[in-house]
Amino acid sequence: MKKIRFMDTSLRDGFQSVFGARALTDDFIPAVEAGVHAGIKHMEAGGGARFQALFMYCGESAFDMMDRFRAAAGPETHLQTLARGINVVALSAQPKDMIDLHAKMFKKHGMTHIRNFDALNDIRNLIYSGQCITNAGLHHQVVISMMELPPGCSGAHDAEFYIKTLRKILDSGLPFDSICFKDASGTSNPKKFYDTIKAARAIVGEDTILWAHTHETAGVGITQYKAAIEAGCDGVDLARSPLSGGTCQPDILSLWHALKDTDYTLDIDVSKIMSANRVLQDCLQDYFFPPESQKVSSEVILSPMPGGALTANTMMMRDTGTLDLYPDVIEAMSECVARGGFGTSVTPVSQFYFQQAYANVTQGAWKKITDGYGKMVLGYFGRTPVAPDPEIVRLAEEQMGKPVFKGDPLDVIEPGIPKARQILEKEGLPLTDENIFIVGALATPGGNKGLDFLKGKKPINVRKIGTETEVPAQNQASAVAPAAANEPADYTVTVDGKAYRVTVEPTTGEVKTVSPAPSAKPDNAVEVKVKLQGIVSEIYVAVGDRVNRGDTLVLLEAMKMETPVVAPCDGNVASIEVAKDDVVKPNQLVATIA
Repeated sequence: MKKIRFMDTSLRDGFQSVFGARALTDDFIPAVEAGVHAGIKHMEAGGGARFQALFMYCGESAFDMMDRFRAAAGPETHLQTLARGINVVALSAQPKDMIDLHAKMFKKHGMTHIRNFDALNDIRNLIYSGQCITNAGLHHQVVISMMELPPGCSGAHDAEFYIKTLRKILDSGLPFDSICFKDASGTSNPKKFYDTIKAARAIVGEDTILWAHTHETAGVGITQYKAAIEAGCDGVDLARSPLSGGTCQPDILSLWHALKDTDYTLDIDVSKIMSANRVLQDCLQDYFFPPESQKVSSEVILSPMPGGALTANTMMMRDTGTLDLYPDVIEAMSECVARGGFGTSVTPVSQFYFQQAYANVTQGAWKKITDGYGKMVLGYFGRTPVAPDPEIVRLAEEQMGKPVFKGDPLDVIEPGIPKARQILEKEGLPLTDENIFIVGALATPGGNKGLDFLKGKKPINVRKIGTETEVPAQNQASAVAPAAANEPADYTVTVDGKAYRVTVEPTTGEVKTVSPAPSAKPDNAVEVKVKLQGIVSEIYVAVGDRVNRGDTLVLLEAMKMETPVVAPCDGNVASIEVAKDDVVKPNQLVATIA
C-alpha cells in the first residue's frame, strides 16, 4: 500500500483563501504546535500573499512570523513557502539581485522548501529564481500551473500543453527537487489531472517526486486528487478544519476517508488530527469567515477564479461597497481569460483578470485597459501560452503608450538592492538584508508600503467578529482598524454617496466627525469626480496648491489596483472633498479646481 505524503496548507493558503491572508501570528501559533503534536511533518508557512499582507494589514514583519513559526514547529518539520517566479513574494517583477536575496532570506528565517511557479508557464521566469533557491540550500519544487479554459477556448491547458511545458523544464537544465502540478482555481477536469501526471511519471521515472495542488472551490478537489494519486502522484496539499474545503484545500480527513479500501492511504492518527482541528478552531473563533469561502462556487469552472483570490477580492469589494457586482465581474472575467492569452489564473495573473473584469463592469467593456492586464498582453511579464487577441493588444498599446515587448523581462529590470539601500540611508533606517528586501518588495506606484512599515506605519485591518459591521452599500460603515475595548474606533461612513470619517466613542456613544463638511468653493470651480469605486489611499495636494492638467490629485485603491485621479485643467485647488481612507463611489466629487 502506497503512503501518500501531504503538506498542511492551513496556515498559509488557508489564511489567504479565507481571510485574504490577514491573520495575526499570536492567534495561530498554538495551531502550529498542535499540528506537530498530531504528527504533521510538512507545513506551508509563508510566501505568496502572506508576505505583503503581514506588513500591510497585520502590523507585523513576515520575517518575524517565519521565525516564530519555526520555533513553534521545531527543527524537524518541513516548512514551505510559495514564490511567484520572478515576482518571488513581491508586488511586481523583481531584479536578479532581489530574487537571489529572497532565497537567502527565507533560508535564514527557517524555511526548508520553496514552491516556485510562473502563471504564464514561461520557463524563462523559473530558471534564475529556481537556481537561486537551489543555491540557498532549499528544496526547489518547480511548478506547472493548471486550470480549465472558458468554454469554446483551446490551444493550451490540456495534458499535451502541460507535458510540453514539462519537457521545456527538463531541457532547460533548471535545477529542481520535485515537481508540482498546481491548479489554484480547482477547475481542471480530473481526467486531465490523470492524463497529465500519468504521462509525466512515464517521462521522469519513479524516483522524481510528483505533487498535486488544488482547491475545493468548484467542488471537485477530492476527485482531482484521487485521479492524480492513481496516475502516480506522490504527495498532495491538504488542510485542517475550519480552513479546509470551499476556497481552501481539500480536508485531510476527507481524503483519508476517500482512500479507504484502495491501494493508497494517508499515514495519520485520526484522533490526533481531530484534536489539532479543535485547536485551530479555537484559535480562529473570533475571525470573520466570509460565507463565500465555505461553499462550492461552480461558476468558477467557466471563469477560473483561484480560491486564494476569490475571498481576497470579495473582501475588497466589501471594503468598497461593490460586493453586489461580484456576479457580473466573475462573468466578465471569462472574456478576459479568453482574450488575454490563457495565462493561468493564479497570482498575479488571476488578479489581472479580475481587475480587468472589474473595470469592464464598472467603466464599460474595454474602455480602460488596467495596468497589469495591459502589461501582460504586451509581453512585459513574459510570453503568454497563446497570442492574446490582437484587438486587445492594440487597445493596450494605445491606452498605455507602450509597444509590444518580446524580450526577457529580467533583462530590462535594473538592480534593486542599490535603490533600496539609498532609500534606507535617506530615511536613517538600518541597512539590514531584511530591510532591503522589505523596501524592494513592497514598492507600489502609490508609495512604498515596506518603507511605511519600517517608519512605524503599521495598520491592522484583520476582520474579526464585532470589529466590522456589514450594512447596505449605500450606507456602509467599515472599521479602519479594530479598536481595543473602551477605546475610540475610526469609521468611514457613506451616506447618499458622500463619504465621512467619524470616530465613535464607546463609553459615551458620542460620534465625532473627523472629515469636515465640504468647503465653500467658487461658482466657476471645475469639479473633479471619480470614475470608479475605491478607497482613497493617498491625497497629494492641499487647498490652494497650483496644479497643471494631468497632475495626480488623489490615488484610489480598488482590487489591488491603484488608480490616479488627475486634474482635468490648470488651476488652483479650491477644495478637497474626501479624506484618506474614505470609500468613494463612481461620479463622487473628490476635489474642485478654480
